[in-house]
Amino acid sequence: MKKAAVLMMEGFEESETIQIVDLLRRAGVIVTKFCFHEDLWVHSMQGMDIKADAPFDPETVRRYDIIIVPGGRTSWTKLMDNTDVMNTLRWFNENNKLIGAMCSGTKVAHAAGVMKGKTVTGYTGYDKVLTDGNFVDAPAVWDQNLITSPGPATPYPFAFKIMEALGIDNTQLKQRLLYNNAGGR
Repeated sequence: MKKAAVLMMEGFEESETIQIVDLLRRAGVIVTKFCFHEDLWVHSMQGMDIKADAPFDPETVRRYDIIIVPGGRTSWTKLMDNTDVMNTLRWFNENNKLIGAMCSGTKVAHAAGVMKGKTVTGYTGYDKVLTDGNFVDAPAVWDQNLITSPGPATPYPFAFKIMEALGIDNTQLKQRLLYNNAGGR
């Protein structure tokens, strides 16, 4: 079974996070939502409180197949200020393990230096921010060990790219969700 670590810092974007978690779990991925305090309840960008599964521990997260950094207007700066998060992202990159970043989570990945020489995408206007990568306008991009996506409108293509990178055939899931019938690709 593949394992995904999803980071939930105060101010995270709940629609991105919860949809990604749901889709990956439907695909059979073991997903753990990590928070950054002992109380497992994390306050989100839109005011919802979502329960994490465990406090963040770098050694535990390094045993996962992918680390995922969702967006959030106020969470990304806190993640960038967290030395353990930044070092864990660098460790994943140095060990060619998968990293997923969406919306302002791409700024965290950029600050960790994991985009160098890779094709990336991000939120509108981030082409001027994500300067270490080769920016393209796309709903989701997978290049080497990095998967990026623009934001709240793209959790489905982002999650499907993650599944592909993990070696999971998502054809049946897309059919059950009527994704292809709705014009998704």
